[in-house]
Amino acid sequence: MEAPLYPHHSSDSLHPDSHQPLYWVTPRHLAGDDGILAEQVGATLTGLGWGMWPTSRNTLMYVSPDGLCGAEWILAAYPFELGGLPVAWHLSSRSHATSVMTEWNAYFTVGLPYEVLADLLVAIDAHETPDIGYEGPAAVLDALGVQGWVRDVDCPHTTAMDPGFSATVSLGLQPPLVQDANPRPDLMGWQAWAEPVLGAPYLWCASFSASVPHDLVAAFASSLASPALVSRRILPQGAENRLTVVRRS
Repeated sequence: MEAPLYPHHSSDSLHPDSHQPLYWVTPRHLAGDDGILAEQVGATLTGLGWGMWPTSRNTLMYVSPDGLCGAEWILAAYPFELGGLPVAWHLSSRSHATSVMTEWNAYFTVGLPYEVLADLLVAIDAHETPDIGYEGPAAVLDALGVQGWVRDVDCPHTTAMDPGFSATVSLGLQPPLVQDANPRPDLMGWQAWAEPVLGAPYLWCASFSASVPHDLVAAFASSLASPALVSRRILPQGAENRLTVVRRS
């Protein structure tokens, strides 16, 4: 399943260090966020017509035009960590605009390539009912397989990794601080992370609560594994040797 692509704003216009060389690199999942995760995702949300206002917690809250979906830049509030990294974006969905309880939540740390989160938000915005999906978990693994990712030999129905074994997407027990409308303690949710070097710190982590529709996670996975080049002015530490610089300008 290919995620619908949104015409992202050029990083040249948003990057604070635009005097630095511009590199076009692959693979996307190791490219980092170029230090502009907030700006690029915010530009995508504004382009989709989502409203935005600052909160008393020094965060930025975006809400979809129908009031059913939210995206919050929460790095300043530093609510918790995933894989030792601070959570930067929190996505959520409600069945009714006036509902206090969210149906599902998803959390993303710093370092995540902003193209992936932007494409996921486009998929969420286009989803007729953002808290209901009709695909099963195989949709996520199929989206990765189309892009050349391989299934884990020991867990072929729940886990896939990139060909370089530096990133993983897996269906497993939902972490304790990840919230879902379903209160059961044994929920299974999708997790994703990049570990450029085995045993080294994670580059980024993502966690989806159990009720996130599988087709939305598949949109995330498809964008994550996309072979399309991405432009960066800052190459992430720890991943430089795993990245291929195709051209520089």
